[in-house]
Amino acid sequence: MSVLSAENVSYTYQSKYQKVQALSEVSCQFEAGLFYAIVGQSVSGKTTLLSMLAGLGTPNEGEIIAEGKSVKEIGNERHRRGNVSVIYQAFNLFPTLNLLENVMYPMQIQKAPSGEAKTRAKELLSAVGLGEADPRKLPAMLSGGQQQRVAIARALASQAKVILADESMGNLDSENSKNIIALLKGLAKKEGRCVILVTHDMSIAAQADVVYRMKDGKLDIVDIPDTERTGGGVLGV
Repeated sequence: MSVLSAENVSYTYQSKYQKVQALSEVSCQFEAGLFYAIVGQSVSGKTTLLSMLAGLGTPNEGEIIAEGKSVKEIGNERHRRGNVSVIYQAFNLFPTLNLLENVMYPMQIQKAPSGEAKTRAKELLSAVGLGEADPRKLPAMLSGGQQQRVAIARALASQAKVILADESMGNLDSENSKNIIALLKGLAKKEGRCVILVTHDMSIAAQADVVYRMKDGKLDIVDIPDTERTGGGVLGV
């Protein structure tokens, strides 16, 4: 059974002057232990789909299903706290908390012992390449790339079965991007989590197990030649 799915999901942005259908009858399934990529150009609908999966919005039509239950039944806030962990493109770090406190936050919400949370936070900061950084620094004292890595570490601190990442490599250099992708793939393979990454970079998508492509609000098939694949498998439809 899938841990997260979209069933005939449609969503329309409406302003005073126009309507834009961002998603049109989208259906897809995501399973534990797999690394997924959703590719597409700007305004293709991929970020909107991620938002629906994260419970950051409610479809106009269709359902988001988590662990066999509708997110409408679960409740968006409860879904965000218990089922998914989101790596935001805009970081969304707490400005008054230092590096260590930002990463510890999800574990504290889940009532983890303080000492355990602190140790795990240090491990995650090291895993994303910030092991030598002063953990007392505030987010504003870091570069964009460093803030992005703190945001990734914070998302990984959660015990959520699904990790959703929105263009999370955009502020990283090639070496750090490579390391983060390896870390995300490791979470899927070693911890049995489901990792879903939205990206426009086909070289990153080529490393996924399953690839979906968004175009004009609809899911399409993307064909990645075997010679370009570095660790993926099947294609999404």
